[in-house]
Amino acid sequence: MARIAVLGGTGYTGGHVVREAASRGHHVTAYSRNAPEAPIEGVHYLQGSMTEEGAIAGAVAGQDVVVEALAPRGELAGRLEGLVLDAARLAAEQGARLVVVGGWSGLRPAEGEPRFSEGDVPEAFKAEVEEMVRVLEALEQHAPEGLDWLFVSPAQVFGSYAPGEALGRYRISGPVALFDEQGASAVSGADFALAIVDEIERHERTGHIGVAY
Repeated sequence: MARIAVLGGTGYTGGHVVREAASRGHHVTAYSRNAPEAPIEGVHYLQGSMTEEGAIAGAVAGQDVVVEALAPRGELAGRLEGLVLDAARLAAEQGARLVVVGGWSGLRPAEGEPRFSEGDVPEAFKAEVEEMVRVLEALEQHAPEGLDWLFVSPAQVFGSYAPGEALGRYRISGPVALFDEQGASAVSGADFALAIVDEIERHERTGHIGVAY
């Protein structure tokens, strides 16, 4: 079983990843600012800010996999890129795998076309979208030598506003968005986490991937 740290482990995506990984017997540590409303048996929960000195180093130390599921909001706005690069450096030094949860806007409608982030993004989400894309591009262009990293983008319809059902299935693409026969792109929180933990166990992919039905 793997030792897995989930940064943002009580948030929407991180919470699903924690639940799925723990259900398979992995040794999971969840880091977040807030304690969980319903702790999962066997999971080690730690509260604190990832901006505190030594927090990232402490989270990465001794882990096989680090899942970064933080959002660039509040105190993390404008700081997430630096935190991810710190985690990347430490993970490379320690031989840990880094899995970063991104957003839909980092994907492309087709191979070679601009990312969705370069299109018409609502002003309320623009800063967050741009920062997540900077995180992706920083990994693509400046990942430390030897880093084993994966950046996972969910479907267009994904989040606590549309939790969906656990169907036990999903599809994976490269950096190009997936759509179903009706032209929709969606995935539930449970099945997005299923894809992430499956990839942690199978270790088949690196770089940027998308997950949708």
